[in-house]
Amino acid sequence: MAKETKERDSTEKALIRELAELLNETGLSEIEIAREGLKIRVARQTMASAVVHAQPAPATAATRGSEGLAPPVKTGPDPASHPGCVKSPMVGTAYRSPEPGSAPFIDIGTRVVQGQTLMIIEAMKTMNHIPAPKAGTVKEILIENGQPVEFGEPLVIVE
Repeated sequence: MAKETKERDSTEKALIRELAELLNETGLSEIEIAREGLKIRVARQTMASAVVHAQPAPATAATRGSEGLAPPVKTGPDPASHPGCVKSPMVGTAYRSPEPGSAPFIDIGTRVVQGQTLMIIEAMKTMNHIPAPKAGTVKEILIENGQPVEFGEPLVIVE
């Protein structure tokens, strides 16, 4: 009986390690499986990066003449609502170049044609080319090379 328990524990540990590796490969935040009376959930804590649009405080007598104040926070429209926003069609890892060390597909100011590859998103060991939905100029790149992205996350602004 003890041998069976050790074998089962070893198998469960191997499965947990495999699921944790899959989390890293796919950029997912959690995976849960259930089989033969066994239920395993593997999750990782992610640091969500939030864009905070702060309202500037009204100027008071104390701050009007103050020196060394930080510049006001730039507030602007949400990039996801921009008509030229290209959003991620999947969860994965975004890469700006075809391979490490090579030139990026696009930079700010690059003129693109419809269908031209803007970047690659790796999902489940598959490289998915993200095409430009229309011709235009790249105005903003909203992700870093190698950054995990979520479905619907703004990637690029093309005008």
